[in-house]
Amino acid sequence: MGEEARVSPLKNFVAGGVAGACLLLAGHPLDTIKVRLQTQPKAPCAQYVLYTGTYDCFRKTVTKEGVLGLYKGMGAPLAGVAPMMAISFFGFGLGKQLQQPDPNKPLTPTQIFLSGCLAGVFTTVIVAPGERIKCLLQVQASGGGSRYAGPVDCAIRLYKTQGIRSLYKGTVLTLIRDVPSNGLYFLTYELLKNFLTPEGQSVSQLSTPKILLAGGIAGILNWTIALPPDVLKSNFQTAADGKYRGVADVLRTLLREEGPKALYKGFNAVFLRAFPANAACFLGFEMALKGLNAFAPSW
Repeated sequence: MGEEARVSPLKNFVAGGVAGACLLLAGHPLDTIKVRLQTQPKAPCAQYVLYTGTYDCFRKTVTKEGVLGLYKGMGAPLAGVAPMMAISFFGFGLGKQLQQPDPNKPLTPTQIFLSGCLAGVFTTVIVAPGERIKCLLQVQASGGGSRYAGPVDCAIRLYKTQGIRSLYKGTVLTLIRDVPSNGLYFLTYELLKNFLTPEGQSVSQLSTPKILLAGGIAGILNWTIALPPDVLKSNFQTAADGKYRGVADVLRTLLREEGPKALYKGFNAVFLRAFPANAACFLGFEMALKGLNAFAPSW
């Protein structure tokens, strides 16, 4: 892993941007479904429920709004995801550099995990407001009327009514969701890449299917830890002001009303999306790195 570890944070940043765009194109439709399932109103009985599950939500969205309905609210994440993944991979690269004074000594799993956690801290600054805006836009369609014209309108109105704090509503939950899960995400990917590399070969020669496999599994494990705080965050960020006193209150209410199962709401949509989206993300990253190493070796 010695040669691979010396990738400059700048290259990580650019390749991470490409990774983010790949992740979004592969994964946004299932993200829309996930948020709609997580936040749909509680029905008195099964026949009144808006969506019975992932496939039903997919079918109804496409029937009512066309295929583009699945890409609703994509403007905000597209403007955010490419820079966000760029910052994420940059944070990960920086974390690795800070902990590796000697480039020939491979990093320990703990060091890789901590580098991933640093990536999670870096991205929260952009992610928290972006997620709040995205969730509000994604649920307004199922609520009937359109309160916000788009991401910028939503951001301006949140800021005007309650200031910067409103935009950052749910930051603690975003940190709880993203820091440990990012650590696991990068650790899984790096360990799987090493595991899948044949004896005597360099990790940088890994074949496309193996990169896709490592990235996909990393994405699934990442969401296994991230989903419960994500459900809490979606509910907290889309709730009317004053409905919840804080994070613990959202958890109590959900457990009381719907039981522990509620913490894994949107499970199928997340897991269906996690594999292809993260496989595409890491493949985009590795391809971009190869391109950068060829065209701009001195960066």
